Amino acid sequence: MSLKSKVEAVLFITARAAQPDEIAAILNEPVDEVEEALLDLIMDYASREGALEIDDENGYIIQVREEYMDIVEKLVPVELTPAILKTLSIIAIKEPVLQTELIDLRGSSAYEHIKELLIKGLITRRRDAATHSFRIKTTDKFAEYFKLKGDEASLAQFMAEKKKLTQGDIIVDQQELEIEKDLLNVDLIED
Repeated sequence: MSLKSKVEAVLFITARAAQPDEIAAILNEPVDEVEEALLDLIMDYASREGALEIDDENGYIIQVREEYMDIVEKLVPVELTPAILKTLSIIAIKEPVLQTELIDLRGSSAYEHIKELLIKGLITRRRDAATHSFRIKTTDKFAEYFKLKGDEASLAQFMAEKKKLTQGDIIVDQQELEIEKDLLNVDLIED
């Protein structure tokens, strides 16, 4: 077994950026030899012109090249940070929600969350002519990701039963108020 192959195995198994000294310790090999093996691996992967590469920005990691990420996103679940997930949950509960209302609830960091969610295809937004803000709502991809497909009718019925219309204002029952209160309390925690 060559050192280069061992280093490749470590990069594959760790699935995170690893430093040369960390790899050297795992393999019980000198750091300078591991660094040389890493350089050889980088050159090998670059010359293959395959879907994988070794990135060395913050340590060394085997990853899928950027031009193949659309394939990865179809196969691998979307990763969302807790902060983005909180923003998405508010959108899902209040949809369609005005972007200005969302920013009031989540703070200015929600602008970045909205961008990320748009890129991932989990939300859409359209300009609201009356308010000049955007109306944001979830997409079919959101429903598929969270396994909500086929539940639209029962979810709509559940929501209709819980809401009562009074002079154009929506009054929600105690259970929904508790859910929203919990969400707002979570928002007070640092993202």
